Amino acid sequence: MIKNALLCCLFLIIFVAVPAASQAPTPAPTPVPTLPPRLTNPTVMAPCGLPASYAEFTSAATVTEFNMTADCVFNSWAVQLGSPFLYFSSSVFTINGNGHSIIGPAGQVAAIYIDEAGTVLNLNDVTIRQAGAGAFTVIDVDAGRLNARNVIFRDNNRSTKILSVKAGGQAYLQNVQFLNNRGRGFGPEVISVGPGGALLSITNGIFQGNTDFDYLIDFYGAVQLQGCITRADGLGNYQRSGGVLTDSSTGECPPGLRFPKKKKKEAKLPTATPTPRPLAVTCPALSQFGIAVHATYGLASGVQCQRLDGGGIGIQSIVEAGFIDAVDIWGYVEQGVEVCFSQLGRLLFLDARTMPRAIAPLESTVVNGMACASIASPGSIVLMPSQ
Repeated sequence: MIKNALLCCLFLIIFVAVPAASQAPTPAPTPVPTLPPRLTNPTVMAPCGLPASYAEFTSAATVTEFNMTADCVFNSWAVQLGSPFLYFSSSVFTINGNGHSIIGPAGQVAAIYIDEAGTVLNLNDVTIRQAGAGAFTVIDVDAGRLNARNVIFRDNNRSTKILSVKAGGQAYLQNVQFLNNRGRGFGPEVISVGPGGALLSITNGIFQGNTDFDYLIDFYGAVQLQGCITRADGLGNYQRSGGVLTDSSTGECPPGLRFPKKKKKEAKLPTATPTPRPLAVTCPALSQFGIAVHATYGLASGVQCQRLDGGGIGIQSIVEAGFIDAVDIWGYVEQGVEVCFSQLGRLLFLDARTMPRAIAPLESTVVNGMACASIASPGSIVLMPSQ
């Protein structure tokens, strides 16, 4: 009985399978082209010193500082339309342009995109040109902070915005130039500052030759202008869409604001060149004492730190008042340095530019349970008991 049943099943399988085999095979589906992957930490660098492909850098990135050795041209990369080319999130990153240019990419939502609170991009000594075309933005600070020093935006055509600072984002620009850019789209502006705590600070800036924009700066958030500001455009005014403008600028900038030119070396007899000593990075060592230090252009930018005892403070009245802790800051302090103590209290500043050091109270804030204050000149910050 079982044998007969098995033979019957085998007959049915053969009967069904033979006609199916005689049918024409179903054609394989046409493969869909895939876009280049988003890399969380690309290790392949172009000869110019930036990533050689579409790149996303997050807090897990092991590459956080880039030193350009030549101009970087990105217009030829087949990246996803409407996506940023260089994406930075959740850490501190630095691009040292060394006087070179970032060229393109065009047709992306941004050439550089800064995302997430706590993200910092230090952009130094670079020109950005021919980027953001197709009604997109050259740099988009969606959140986090941009520190730009000696940066030129030039010849970026058909862009809605050259720089966009959105809610929660901050942009600090020093010696920056916007030259011969051209807008496109509805309501374009050279710089846009959104609501929700967005902040733009410009120290020494030139706007010249920008066309097809409605405004130089359209702002809902806060805008701070200081140093020299040149507005040699037909646009003229800023558009205050409910924001706050603090303008302490001193007039037009001298022609240029160019990168420092290298001096020609005079011919001289060859001499033995001593091995240069690397610049010490001293501030991170204070973390073991519960002291955090932050500098606008990073702790390797030339700022130096030293924890002080009573003898280092050298002012008897402060020592007798029972100071809690003290830090001396020198070097490249003009960029802006923030010091935070793990204990709360009031803060004093001992100005190193006077002799004896002038004593002044420091305005402080509490950040993550720490007492913090910022300075822009060398001196000592002393933590005192609260009164």
